[in-house]
Amino acid sequence: MLKVEGLHASYGRTEVLRDIAIQVNQGEVVCLLGANGAGKSTLLGCISGVVFPTQGGVFLFGSDVTGSSPDQMVRRGVCHVPEGKQIFQTLTVLENLKLGSYSYAGRVARPEIENEMKKVFTLFPRLLERKVQLAGTLSGGEQQMLAIGRALMGRPKLLLTDEPSLGLAPLIIKEIFKTVDALRQQGLTILLVEQNVRVALDVADRGYVMQNGKISLQGDCEQLANSELVAAAYLGKQRGQQE
Repeated sequence: MLKVEGLHASYGRTEVLRDIAIQVNQGEVVCLLGANGAGKSTLLGCISGVVFPTQGGVFLFGSDVTGSSPDQMVRRGVCHVPEGKQIFQTLTVLENLKLGSYSYAGRVARPEIENEMKKVFTLFPRLLERKVQLAGTLSGGEQQMLAIGRALMGRPKLLLTDEPSLGLAPLIIKEIFKTVDALRQQGLTILLVEQNVRVALDVADRGYVMQNGKISLQGDCEQLANSELVAAAYLGKQRGQQE
């Protein structure tokens, strides 16, 4: 479904991504792991059109979409849940969700949009309870649910999620990743950026580890969990140490 080949990206004179190559197959959950500043969010931005790469290519279903604008990528089926949620705090839950359907709202009947809304409310019943509440008054976990729900309203073929567990309590993190797993069971393809390595490896099929703007390691989740690099740097274990 998605291929990234030889990708470079810079902010001014600072090169952030260096020769990145990843692949995400249809129906997979693939995680991007790495410390702050490794380039994970920039890579998602290059895929969703928020960041323009300086070299290399992004390919979706075999088509070169490098440098496409964010709205073009949404219309192609790529929806991005950014780090920090970035919901519209002065709008209601319902209004935020409706904005997620902007790419097709003028081309379909109202019941079709309402059906997409029902799917979101089935995943996140708390959003239904708070649908007329201002988004800025929601708890952190509810705001993350809304950010994911708004992206799902775009009817994605590929969902990009950036640090969905950031700043959330353990019980809420468990709930969020239960939803990620439910979306996976429905066949949605997901590229997940996450610093909480344990939960990411639990839900993903494969993963890539990024360091200093490069891919330093890749493999299935069992291989990554058992690698010395991941165990020492991200799981707090030394080689041979048991849980």
